[in-house]
Amino acid sequence: MKKRTKLPTILSLLAALFLVLGACSNSDDKNKEYKEEMEHSEMDMNHSSSGDVPEGLKAAENPTYEVGSQAIIETGHMESMKGAEATIVGAFDTTAYAISYTPATGGEKVENHKWIIHEEIKDAGEKTYEPGAKITVNASHMEGMNGTVAEVESAEKTTVYMVDFTPTTGGEKVKNHKWVTESELSASE
Repeated sequence: MKKRTKLPTILSLLAALFLVLGACSNSDDKNKEYKEEMEHSEMDMNHSSSGDVPEGLKAAENPTYEVGSQAIIETGHMESMKGAEATIVGAFDTTAYAISYTPATGGEKVENHKWIIHEEIKDAGEKTYEPGAKITVNASHMEGMNGTVAEVESAEKTTVYMVDFTPTTGGEKVKNHKWVTESELSASE
């Protein structure tokens, strides 16, 4: 009779051990997924820049948001951006492109990156690129972007803005962030 009482006890202990090990494994998987998301969305983006603009880029003559004014960022190119109050540093009339590309540094393909502008395309010429066109990127908004061959996902003639803002999650002020389109901003109250 003692053998029968030991067997259920041993089985119960084994079941408990498998549950504990399974929970640890799931937790590690979730932490890994979160870490990879953060690495892609936050760490690869050059939040601040020198403020230099590409050759040939012309200042907007009559922008909705004038240089020095305030606006609210209505988009989340990065996690801490949406809802932040921005100071307009520059306003330029151009064509903004959403692109997909594989970073030169390796890693997963970046889908629908917003935005690069016409003047950041190598040997761009005058003509607007259509969705599906292959272009060579001449910009370093994200690590591994410069010099890559990218596919145009969309093109939009608009005013683009360079902005300074403090992330909504706190932290260091982002200076000369490139680019936010006019439709991604709203008037500051």
